[in-house]
Amino acid sequence: MEVSQRSGYVVIMAGGVGSRFWPASTDEKPKQFLDILGVGKSLLRMTYERCLQFVDRDKIIVITNSRYFGLVKNEIPEIEDRQILLEPSRNNTAPCLAYACLRIRAMDENAVFAVLPSDHVILKEDQFAELMQKAVQYAASHEAIVTLGIKPTRPDTGYGYIQTIPSDRYPLAVKAFVEKPDKSTAESYLASGQYLWNAGIFIWSTQTLLEAFRKYEASIIDILNAQPGVYNTAGEQAYIDAVYPATKNISIDFAVLEKADNVFSIPADIGWSDLGTWASLFDYQQKDEEGNVIQGQGTVNTSEVNDSLIRIQGKKKAIIRGLNDYIVVDEEDALLIYPKRCEQDIKNAVNQLLSK
Repeated sequence: MEVSQRSGYVVIMAGGVGSRFWPASTDEKPKQFLDILGVGKSLLRMTYERCLQFVDRDKIIVITNSRYFGLVKNEIPEIEDRQILLEPSRNNTAPCLAYACLRIRAMDENAVFAVLPSDHVILKEDQFAELMQKAVQYAASHEAIVTLGIKPTRPDTGYGYIQTIPSDRYPLAVKAFVEKPDKSTAESYLASGQYLWNAGIFIWSTQTLLEAFRKYEASIIDILNAQPGVYNTAGEQAYIDAVYPATKNISIDFAVLEKADNVFSIPADIGWSDLGTWASLFDYQQKDEEGNVIQGQGTVNTSEVNDSLIRIQGKKKAIIRGLNDYIVVDEEDALLIYPKRCEQDIKNAVNQLLSK
């Protein structure tokens, strides 16, 4: 079935907590609102500016938790209030995107929209914009769910993968979404040439996504669309506040993508990183002669420190000696000193600390 004359929107998901970046990222101010790269811009601001290369300013929507409205406005002061959708509860990405879809359909029933995480880095922005335009065009003319899949450069065990069906035609049909693999499995994925990293970048028409929800996770749409005329009206927020918390807590991957048979992927080489952890930030940043990454405005004197990430905020002075492969993050009211090789344990350690 052909679909035509659709216009493009972008939905930036900015409601996460980013707990693996504690203590810089907190529930009060998550990592998407931080200048985590030390470049003078937050990750959300960088994502917004990147979108302007392929979509009109008034077609960009940010969806976030209701407590972060002010943070979004601070990072993107030019965005209008109506372009910020507020979730009253954290119910994962499926309800989030169902809500965004219903709002966009109320504004433009023939719309296509792309979904982007707010906290990723893309170095090759021109190539990214070109691929996004191609993806929007494909989603506008086919009843297809399109994803940008990142060409893997190493057997990484920290990412989910997309298995594609080999073909000379693009986009490639998707055979399966697979969870984070172990090292040997990741090596086999890389060797096969059939797998891409799942970057969480999706493109679809409102019609295609709503049909997928109705087929695979109808309860979410039944709850959110019980009063379809409320979207894009003054009563929308009160309605969402009342019904949204009752939706199922489930990711878009589990709710739709892993079940759908009309998913396609465009392989992308765009200099992508999800910056999911301190170690991924360390890998991304330029190192000094000792292999260290040192951030912040503080004064740091190091001796016998190698392959470590050190982030000292404010005007604090620090002397550090004898660390190898460590993460040191000093914030105003919290301090993290942790072996980089054990960083996957940080989230659990933080949860234990904050529960006391």
